[in-house]
Formats: sequence, structure tokens, C-alpha cells
Amino acid sequence: MRSSTSHGRARGAAVAASLATVLALTATACGDDGSGTAGGRGGEGSGKGEITFWDNNTAVRRDIWMEIIKDFEKKYPDIKVKYVGIPAASVQSKYDTAIQGGGLPDVGGVGAAMLAGIVSQNALEPVGDRVALSAALNGKLNTGMVESVKVAGGREDLYTVPTSASNGVLYYRTDLFREAGLPAPTTWTKFYEAAAKLTDSAKNQFGYTIRGGAGSIAQALDAMYGQSGITSFWDQSRTKTTVNDPRNVVALEKYAGLYKKATPSADVNNDFTKMVAQWDNGRIGMLYHNLGSYKDHVKALGADKFRGLPNPTTDGGTRVQVSNPVDGLGLFRSSGNKKAAWTFIEFAASHEANSKWNESAGAIPANTDAARDPWIQKAEPTRLAAEALNSGSTKIVQLPYYLPDWNTISKTANEPAFQKVLLGKTSAKDFLDSLADQLDKAQAEWKKQNQ
Repeated sequence: MRSSTSHGRARGAAVAASLATVLALTATACGDDGSGTAGGRGGEGSGKGEITFWDNNTAVRRDIWMEIIKDFEKKYPDIKVKYVGIPAASVQSKYDTAIQGGGLPDVGGVGAAMLAGIVSQNALEPVGDRVALSAALNGKLNTGMVESVKVAGGREDLYTVPTSASNGVLYYRTDLFREAGLPAPTTWTKFYEAAAKLTDSAKNQFGYTIRGGAGSIAQALDAMYGQSGITSFWDQSRTKTTVNDPRNVVALEKYAGLYKKATPSADVNNDFTKMVAQWDNGRIGMLYHNLGSYKDHVKALGADKFRGLPNPTTDGGTRVQVSNPVDGLGLFRSSGNKKAAWTFIEFAASHEANSKWNESAGAIPANTDAARDPWIQKAEPTRLAAEALNSGSTKIVQLPYYLPDWNTISKTANEPAFQKVLLGKTSAKDFLDSLADQLDKAQAEWKKQNQ
């Protein structure tokens, strides 16, 4: 996002002219109520008054958002923010309903996994030009996260301002590892050895807790690609997925084989809340979850009883992980007060607010100034995840968030099928072949529509 001085001036002038035209066309379109369906053009509005903000994970982040909103309203007393908290599990359906029936917010939290579906319905305003004109954001956003949300949106422009990345982390109980004389699970070989050695089902002690319920597919993909070392989700023609590559099949067989041998039997129904609570309150050696649960572990266990590491490497030292959804803030097209809504997004993604939010969440800030703040060095899992993400040594398999059907395929269509793999009712090969067929068809349809 950086450029030479002359190029930057030319780009700035072009962007300013382009944006001025857009603003002139939209300024008188609608009132400032912020409601409407996806097709509504909305308007720039007065830059004052009330805007509505939908938080896409109210269960765990409401308090920090209320603090940021208080700071914002102190700086901009002419703008009031109406906070609406929505549980992460229902935010997709909430947006879909509002897109069809009206009542969309001015600003909303939009993760990369749901971005394409919202963009395809023309519900979000492109914000690339606004970022380019923003002194607080231009050149201050992590380029990798910007690229991730661009790809996830499935179009050329930027449709959400990235705010954080919550990478996957292998948490392990350092006290249990010391008792067993085990090294840190830095490789997949060490991971499996520890899972077996730490398991004593008679004492209700297990080496690992596996995610078998909601959210299980993303975790399984991380384990598959991490072990196989495959670095692309598609073949060279970008028509066939690699999920059912024989190396991934072997990896999933080994990973799913942990169930009931080195994990509690109840894990087949684990969503993240059950999995995290079980690990925090029991004697389970390892847990794979994202950075969002770090603070919960500190509160439950104390910082001296666990560590969090990036995805294990192969024995050859290669680290591969799938792309984790980047969270962001979207400006909704139907807003009647886009000027005020953008002021809020710009504030929330700026250094101080972005640092405050990510410190609370234990996530990696999108704002590059925030990513250099002292708290990052004190939160080891966040620091290690950020280093792995930015070092260039980690190979990232970009998941196809741009597919409108991705959320359905990776959740409702296949989570029950993965449970059958854990229970031994379906083979890993049959499961992955079915998943590949669905993905290949979705990719073909997407390519046809975007020719």
C-alpha cells in the first residue's frame, strides 16, 4: 500500500476525484436512518447523528467494544453509536435475513469466511479508495491481511477493513509435559507421541481434545495440510481441489484416529466452547484452537501451566497451515450516513483502538503500528503466531473463502459427515472425496459466473 511520492500524489488525486464523484451521486440518495436492503444505495449523510454497529461476536467481545465506542464518542461527540451484539453462531443468518428484508446496520463486523456471500449480494460498499485517502489507515494495514480479505471478497476491490487475525495455536500443558518427560510438541511426530503418552483413560487423563462438533472442518484441514506439507488448496489448473490428495487422506486417517484413543469420547460433539472449557478444567495435554481463547487459559490455568505454539512442523521443518479468517469491519451500502460510519471504522482500525481490541482478544492486530506495541511481546502465543505469519517461513494454504458456498460446504454440509469419520462409520477417503466433489463444483460455478 506504499508508493513513491509522485506516484502517491497522482494516485491520491485520481482517488479523490473518483470518490468525489461517488459521494456526489450518493449524498442525496437516502436519509440517515441506516436501514435498508442490500440493493439500497444509501448516502454519505451529514457525518453526524446515530449509526448502528453490529458486533459479530458479542459473547466474548462486548466489553471491549463498549470501551472503544466510549472513546470514539468522546472524540466525536456529534456521532452516537448504537451497539448491537450478535452471537458468532448466528451472525451469518442475521446478515442474510437483513439483506433480504431490510434493517442492515451502517457498520458490521464481517469475517473473511462470510465475506463473499455478502459481497455477492451487493450489500457492502467498496472501501479501497477510502483507505487510500485515510491518513490513519493508508500504509498502516498489514498487507497480508489486506490481500486475504481482497481474495475472500472475490472481487478486485477491498470490501472490509481488516482488524485482526486469530491464527490457530497448539496449546499444551507444560506441567503435564514436564511430569511425563516430554519435549514440546513442535513437530507432528512429537504431537502424536505426546497424545499417546499423556493418555490414561482410567484416570480421565487424555493427550488431546479434538473438535468434533461445530467448527470441526477448519481444524481438520489445518491438521491435514500441516502433516501432508501440501501448500495449495487447488491444483495448477485451479479446477480440482487437493483436499482428497492421498497424502491428505493418510493425514486425516491418523488425526481422526486419535478420537477415543487419546481423546475423551464426548469430543465428537465438541464445539469450541466445550473444547476450551474441558481443557481449562481437566488434565488434557493439548488443545488446538485460535488465539481468541488465550485469555481464558490464563484465567483458568495461570500463565505458567501452558504454552501456545504455531502449527507443528513436519519432521523436515516445514510449517504449513491453512489461512485463518481475517476479521474486519464492513461499511454497508444501504447506510444513509456513510460519512459517520466510515469515521467509526477509521477510528476502530487506527493504532490505539486496534491495539486495545487485539490485546483484549489476544489476536494479531491488522494495524502495523499496533502490532509493534509492547503487549505483543508479553503475550507469547500471539507473538509466536505473528512471527510465524510474518517470517515468510510458514506456508499458507489459502482457503477459498471467496466461494459463496464455502460456509455451507465447510460447516452444515460436512460437519455431521466428519463426525461419522470419527465414529468409524465413514472412511477418511470417502469423506474427503465427497468434500472434494462439492468444492470442485462450487469452484466451477464461481469461475463460470466470474469469466
